[in-house]
Amino acid sequence: MTFVGWIQIITFCAILVALTPIIGGYMTRVFNGERTWLSPVFLRVERAVYRVAGIDAAREQHWLTYTVAMLMFNAAGFVFLYILTRVQGVLPFNPDAMSGIAPDLAFNTAVSFVTNTNWQNYGGESTMSYLVQMLGLTQQNFLSAATGLAIAVALIRGFARASAKTVGNFWVDVTRVTLYVLLPACVVLALFLVWQGMPQTLGPYVDATTLEGAKQTIAVGPVASQVAIKMLGTNGGGFFNANAAHPFENPTALSNFVQMLLILAIGAAMTNVFGRMVGNTKQGWAIFAAMGILFVAGVAVAYWAEAHGTATLDALGLTGGNMEGKEVRFGIVASALFAVVTTVASCGAVNAMHDSLTALGGMIPMINMELGEIIIGGVGAGLYGMLLFVIITVFVAGLMVGRTPEYVGKKIEAKEVKMAMLAILILPLMMLGWTAIAVVYPPAVASMANAGPHGFSEALYAYTSQAANNGSAFAGLTGNTLFYNVSGAIAMFIGRFWMIIPAMAIAGSLAQKRTVAASSGTFPTTGGLFVGLLVGVIIIVGGLTFFPALALGPIAEHLAMQAGQVF
Repeated sequence: MTFVGWIQIITFCAILVALTPIIGGYMTRVFNGERTWLSPVFLRVERAVYRVAGIDAAREQHWLTYTVAMLMFNAAGFVFLYILTRVQGVLPFNPDAMSGIAPDLAFNTAVSFVTNTNWQNYGGESTMSYLVQMLGLTQQNFLSAATGLAIAVALIRGFARASAKTVGNFWVDVTRVTLYVLLPACVVLALFLVWQGMPQTLGPYVDATTLEGAKQTIAVGPVASQVAIKMLGTNGGGFFNANAAHPFENPTALSNFVQMLLILAIGAAMTNVFGRMVGNTKQGWAIFAAMGILFVAGVAVAYWAEAHGTATLDALGLTGGNMEGKEVRFGIVASALFAVVTTVASCGAVNAMHDSLTALGGMIPMINMELGEIIIGGVGAGLYGMLLFVIITVFVAGLMVGRTPEYVGKKIEAKEVKMAMLAILILPLMMLGWTAIAVVYPPAVASMANAGPHGFSEALYAYTSQAANNGSAFAGLTGNTLFYNVSGAIAMFIGRFWMIIPAMAIAGSLAQKRTVAASSGTFPTTGGLFVGLLVGVIIIVGGLTFFPALALGPIAEHLAMQAGQVF
């Protein structure tokens, strides 16, 4: 650990804090339908979309109607992407003549990109044509991100409104966030990434002769446009198999730093959107503070673990830390920071191989995802996931003071607590349930590259990443099999939509309630006591649920490493 390394981390955090109210203020105006500086450009386009689609922008929806619209929208996206990947061999913009992919892989891929997971059981540059990358994968990167933001703002309206029967209009929310937030930002970002050295072309792959005289095919394509939305929309699906470790997908230290900021920018800003829409920005900053504490703690542990390396490396005289699986142009600090950033958000991008992290360094990304990716989290998904924990926290606080819990003027009653717990418990069911099957089912065990606790960690990480809609891979696991394609798709689908439905039920319930004025007995939710209690609840819930599994994987591996045994 170095002083320069900590300066990099502090600089990153400072810029993220500074961006939060700026982006949050702009997004609040977008969601409220107010005029923005982009209105002269996109207002006519927005109205044209409503006319063509037959949408009445002034007509809002009941929470159940909103949810059904969201489910049907994503079901259509799944069908479209599944068919596109199956028939890509007969479609244009396929200069390398790639054939359609197998049914189970197409099923897994379609579910993956629709759920904003972007788990990839394939190598992008060797499997997907330009058309599929652009029309299928990149398109879903936009729409799945927009869906998450729409759900989050619907839940915010539940807290902000009083005696209301509606929570907004799904079609309007998705259209506005795509036109006014995601699309213009990605145009600018793609140009920046091209400037940094990232390809953006429809030309064929390039054949080159190496210095040794060998022939090498260099994959290129419309990379920058996909990377821009993959980061901003916390999708994470790479154009190349090596993802953000590939020099064409992450050329420079500057592109690496900017990509990390993009991963967290919208998720962090949504806390500010929440504070503004409920009429008290301190509420948003309290949530941001809880997220920040958990984030900094994770970065500190991961950086320490990678900087100190392992006992085996020390015995070999390699005392500079663990550089295995990392790019030299990024180094230990940028790799450790990226690993934490990408897993506190539901973004599967990686700039280093997590399979090569130390046991404790690899444990932090797992914990980040197992907590539900509520530490900043994905675009929209992070906020509504955190608000579920907020509901549990104020319920616990209510039990302590002996009165009905309240949050931002809304009484939190049995229905909201039950729905919050239902949503929270869905993730461990998928993560731990499928892992338990994978480590005893012979075909699944055969896909693990390592034995012992490290092999267990490979399976645990895979289902943790998929159920949490993250998509980052631990590596070392051969995932393109019938078992992993089907089971992983189920985990991704349930982890996304079975969490959204209870959240929307909470939104509808809260919107109908009257706002209660704060009294002397109201538990304050903007100070340090609430932040500490919220962090405590998150850690206790995560610790009690996942500690036994972590003890079998990374903790056991760390203890074995201390005794000189590696896997």
